[in-house]
Amino acid sequence: MHDYYVCRYLATGDAKQTISSSYRLGKTTVFNIVNETCDAIWHTMGPEFLKTPSQPDEWRRIAEDFNAVWNFPNCLGALDGKHIVIEAPANSGTEYFNYKGSFSVVLLAMCDAHYRFTMVDIGAFGRESDGGVFAHSKFSQALESDTLHIPPQAALPNSTVAAPYVVVADAAFPLRTWLLKPYPGRDLSMKEDVFNYRLCRVRRIIENTFGILASRWRIFRRVISATPDNVVRVVKAACVLHNFLSKTSADDNGELQYCPPTLVDSYDSNGLLIPGQWREDGEQSSFANVRRLSGNRHSRAAAAVRNDFANYFVSHVGEVTWQYRRVQSTGPSPLCQ
Repeated sequence: MHDYYVCRYLATGDAKQTISSSYRLGKTTVFNIVNETCDAIWHTMGPEFLKTPSQPDEWRRIAEDFNAVWNFPNCLGALDGKHIVIEAPANSGTEYFNYKGSFSVVLLAMCDAHYRFTMVDIGAFGRESDGGVFAHSKFSQALESDTLHIPPQAALPNSTVAAPYVVVADAAFPLRTWLLKPYPGRDLSMKEDVFNYRLCRVRRIIENTFGILASRWRIFRRVISATPDNVVRVVKAACVLHNFLSKTSADDNGELQYCPPTLVDSYDSNGLLIPGQWREDGEQSSFANVRRLSGNRHSRAAAAVRNDFANYFVSHVGEVTWQYRRVQSTGPSPLCQ
C-alpha cells in the first residue's frame, strides 16, 4: 500500500494530512511512508530509468534520435531549469527566497528526444543567483571537466564540417562550445534567424517534458508543503516515475497512455507549431522559470561552434524544406529567449 499512498500524493497533489484522514493513519506515519518510499523509488528504479549516459555509444544513440526526430544533429539533450515553489522553511531566513517573491528549490534537468530525463540536479537554494546555480550544477561541472565520456566531435550529416556534440538551451544559459543558445537581438541575418528557429524547435522538448511532469504529477501544481530535503525526495521520485511510465505505459494497441501525442507540442508538415494539451493549464504549475544564468560574454571558440551549426542549417545538406517559410511568416528573429 505504501506505493499507492505516494502515487496518490504525487498524482493528485493532496496534502499529506488529507491522505492521513482518508486512510485513518497518523500524520507522522504518512509523512514517513512518503519520504521512505520516495527514497526507495530513487535508489531502486533510478539506476534503471534515470541513468545518465556514461559511454560514447549511449550519447551517440541520443544524438541520432535528435537528428531523426527533430532535425538537429550532434545534440545530446535539451536543458532548462525551474524554480519549484515551496512553503517557507522554518528558520531558513532568505536562503530559499527567490526573485519572484516566493520560496523555492531549483531543478535543472536535461532530456532526450523522447521527453525523458537524462540528468537532473535538484535542491539549490531559490535565492542563489541563477548563474551560481548553473555554475555549481552537476551539468556544468561534468561537461566542463569532460567526465561523461562524450564522444569527440564528428562531421555533421552529409557534410565535411566537424562539430562537437552539444546541449541546447534558451537565452538564459551561457554560450559554450558544448552548449548552444540563440543569437541575441532582433535585427538578425536570415542564417541567424534560421538557426534560432531550429534551436527553438528542439529546445521545446525540455519545456514539454516539464509540462508533462506538472500535468501528470499534480503535486507540482501547488505550493509544496514539505521541508526542502523532503521536496528534493519528491522531485527525484516524480522524475523517475515520469521516465518509467513514458517507457512502459503503452496499451494493447501500442498507444502511449502517459504521454499521448496530443499532450505535447507537435508540428504540421509546414513546420507550424500545434500547442500540446498540457499548455491549457500550464500557468497553474508551481514551476517558475530560471532567469539569466550568465552574462553575454563568451569565447570565440563557442561563437565559432554556433556559427558552424548556423552555416550548416542554411546549406543544401542541412536545411529543412519549411524553415525559410516559418522564419518569414513569424517575422524577424523567431526566438526562444
